[in-house]
Amino acid sequence: MDKYSQNKKSVKKDAKQEQLDQYRKSNEGKPLTTQEGRKISNDSETLKAGVRGPSLHEDYWFLEKMSHFVHEEIPERIVHARGYGAYGEFECYQSMEHVTEACLFQEPGKKTPLAVRFSTVQGPKGSYDTARDLRCLGVKFYTEQGNYDLTTIAMPVLINQDPMKFPDAMHAYQSKQSDDIPTATGAHDRFWDYVANNPEALHMVTWIMSDRGIIENYRVMESWSINTYLFVNKKGVATFVRFVWKPVLGVHSLLQDEAIKIGGIDPDFHRKDLREAIDKGAFPEYELGVQLISMEDEFKFDFDVLDPAKFWPEELVPVQLIGKMTLNRNIDNYFSESEQIAFNPANVVPGIGFSNDPVLQGRLIAYRDAQQHRLGSANYLELPVNKPLCPFHNNQRRGYMRMRIDENEVNYHNNSLMGNTPHTSSPEEGGYVHYPTKVEGHIIRGRSESFNDYFSQVRIFWNSLTPIEKQHTIEAFSYQLGKVKSESVREQNVDLIVNVDRELACIIADNIGVRQPSGTNVPVNTVYPSLSQANTPKYPYTQKVGVLIGDGFNGQEVMQVLNFLESNGVFIDIISERLGNVTGTDGAQIKVNQTFITGSPYLVDALYVVGGTSKYPAKFMQDVSDFVHNAYKHYKPIGVGTSGQSFIQQSQNNNLEGVVFAANNPNFNQEFLNAITQQRFWSRT
Repeated sequence: MDKYSQNKKSVKKDAKQEQLDQYRKSNEGKPLTTQEGRKISNDSETLKAGVRGPSLHEDYWFLEKMSHFVHEEIPERIVHARGYGAYGEFECYQSMEHVTEACLFQEPGKKTPLAVRFSTVQGPKGSYDTARDLRCLGVKFYTEQGNYDLTTIAMPVLINQDPMKFPDAMHAYQSKQSDDIPTATGAHDRFWDYVANNPEALHMVTWIMSDRGIIENYRVMESWSINTYLFVNKKGVATFVRFVWKPVLGVHSLLQDEAIKIGGIDPDFHRKDLREAIDKGAFPEYELGVQLISMEDEFKFDFDVLDPAKFWPEELVPVQLIGKMTLNRNIDNYFSESEQIAFNPANVVPGIGFSNDPVLQGRLIAYRDAQQHRLGSANYLELPVNKPLCPFHNNQRRGYMRMRIDENEVNYHNNSLMGNTPHTSSPEEGGYVHYPTKVEGHIIRGRSESFNDYFSQVRIFWNSLTPIEKQHTIEAFSYQLGKVKSESVREQNVDLIVNVDRELACIIADNIGVRQPSGTNVPVNTVYPSLSQANTPKYPYTQKVGVLIGDGFNGQEVMQVLNFLESNGVFIDIISERLGNVTGTDGAQIKVNQTFITGSPYLVDALYVVGGTSKYPAKFMQDVSDFVHNAYKHYKPIGVGTSGQSFIQQSQNNNLEGVVFAANNPNFNQEFLNAITQQRFWSRT
C-alpha cells in the first residue's frame, strides 16, 4: 500500500465521503462492457464489411465509445476555468449563536465536511497556475440544513462596484476575440484601457500588482468574501459580516521572475503542490475569520460597508477567528469532483442572509444560470460532488440527467392528494426566512455617492507596504504597462496612478516611456500593518529544500541534516546528475528523485549544497553553480555542507545573509532551519 493510500485510510471518513463512496467504482480486474453492461470482445477495430471494407452502421460499441468521447468535455467556466479541488472539514472554535443561527457555527468542536476549489480568473483550463492574477477559493459546506457555498478571492476588494460592470471588466481582461491572445495575463492594451477609464478598478489592480498577485501556493493563500453578508440570530437580529480565510502557514508569494519561469517549467505547480502536501499528510489549514459591524453602525466609517471595492481595515473592524478548515483528502477524479463542482453564493443556510451589496445582489442571480448552462441541466445539483448530505424534496421533475426517481404522481403545491406534501417549514422547523430589510426609494439605475472615493484606500494600501513590497509592485506595474502598445493608454494609467502616489506614478512613467504625470496623490497618510505580508507568520513546515549532491559525500553529516529537516516537516528533493542512488564515503546511500534536467531551482524554496564527485566534474560543477546562483539572486536560504563550500564564496559583489555553512559549525542544523523559516533575505546585494 502506498503512502497516499495509507494517509487516506488514516483520515476518518466524514458523512460526505461516505455518501460519495457509493459513486466510487474501480475498473481494476473487471471485464470491459458497454454502458448498458454488455461485455466487449474487441476494442481495437471497428466493425467492417471485410477487413478492407467500409464500416457498418450497426457498430454500436464504436458509436457509444466515440459519441461519448466527442461529448465528454463540458463548456469550461468563462472565468475561473483553471482550478483544482480537494476535500476537508471545518471545525468550529466557538459558538456564534449570539449573532447567527447558522448550524455550522453553533457548537465548539462541531465538524462539517466540505469540498473546495481553488482557481485563477483570466486563463482557460490550459493556462498555467503561477500567472499574476486574481485567485479564488470556493468552499462548499455539506451541512445538515443543506449546502452552504462560501466564495472568496485572494484580495479584500473587487474590480467593480456594480454587477453591471463585471462582464465589461472580464471582456477587457481576457484574450482578444480576434486571435485569442494573450493567455493568462492582463498585460495588454484592452485591459489597461479599461482600468484607465474605470477608476474603481485601480484598487484591486494595485493589489494584483503587489506580491498578492502571485501567491507561492494555494496553501498560503489568504482570501476574503469581498461581499457583505448578514449574520442573523434566532431573535431575528442582523449583523453585517465579511469572511476571511487566513492560512495557518502565513501568506507568502513568488517573485515575478519566479512566477513567469515556473509557468513554463511546471504549469501545474500549484495543483501539484496541493496534492503533494495532502498526500504527505501535511494537511493545509485555514482559519475562518469574521468581521462584524452592527446594523446601526452602517454609516460610522469613512468607507461604505456595502462597497465591494473597499476593504474593512482589520485595525478598525477586528477579525474574530471562529473555526478552522483542514484539507485532508485529494480528489479521486478531476472531472467529477473539480470540473463538475458548482458554487453559488445564494446557497446559504438559516442564519446567513444577504445585504444590499450591489455586486452580491447581482451574483445571487448570475451563478445558478451560469452553472446550469455550463453543466447542461438544472439537475446539476444531483451530481455527487454537489449533492447535499441532508434529504431534499420538491416538486421539480424531469430535465437532462435527472437521476432521482420520484415515485409520487403529485408534483405541485398546494395539493390534497398527498396531504399538501412536500410541505413548507416554519422558521422553528428550520425553514429559511429572508431577513426583513426595510426597502424604500425610487426605481433608478445608479450607485451610492459614498462609493465614489476611488483612491483613499488604494493610497492606504500603498502606504502600508514595505520598501521591498513597493519595489515589487513598481516592477509589476512597469512590466504590465510596458507590454501595452498604445502610448495613450500608458499615459492614461500613469495619470490615474498619480492619485495613489506621485513618486510611484513618476517611476512607472520613466520605466514605460511616457511623460511625467501632472497632479499628485490624495492626502492620506494612514498605514495598516495588516495589509503587508511582512507581518505574516513564517514556518519551516512544508518548505521544500533541494539537496544538490553527488557521490562521495559525508554520509554521517548529510543524513543527520536530512533527518533533522524532515523531523521539522521540511520537504526534501534529492537532486543530482542522474536518477538512482548516490553513495557517501561511508557507504550511505540516498535515492535521487530529481536530476539537474528534470528539477529546477525555481521549484524549491531553499538549497542544501552538499556537492560531491561525478563522472563529469565540469558539468556537475556548472549545474550546481547554476542552482546556487539562481537561489541566491532570488533571496532564498542556502545551506552549505562541508563538501560543498567551493560552490559559494563571499565577494565584494555579494553578502552571505541567509547562507549557512556546516564546516566547524555545531549549530548548523538549527541555523539552517532558522534560515528556511525566514524564507527570503531581502538585504542581499
